[in-house]
Amino acid sequence: MEQEKQRIKITIADRQYPLTIHPSEEEHMRIAVGRIRTMVESYKAKFAGRDFQDALSMSLLQFAVKCVKYEEDKELGNLVEDLKVLDKQLDEYIASTDKY
Repeated sequence: MEQEKQRIKITIADRQYPLTIHPSEEEHMRIAVGRIRTMVESYKAKFAGRDFQDALSMSLLQFAVKCVKYEEDKELGNLVEDLKVLDKQLDEYIASTDKY
């Protein structure tokens, strides 16, 4: 049975956004908002006196880089699994032809 969706409000960069999400997503959403807030505050301090857009842009860039690294790691993990399957198949083939 599909869970009912719920409405929540999140705040990013002093702006509120109403969202409709599954209850199972709420904790992840709130953790993500906290991480965004922390990163933006860090860049605001680093870029003091500059446009707030700079802090938002640098935060977005950091998250995008993390996503790219995660995707590459995941692809590498899939590649390793594929190589293990091929290695096993090769071992089985060698074992079956080694009888002669």
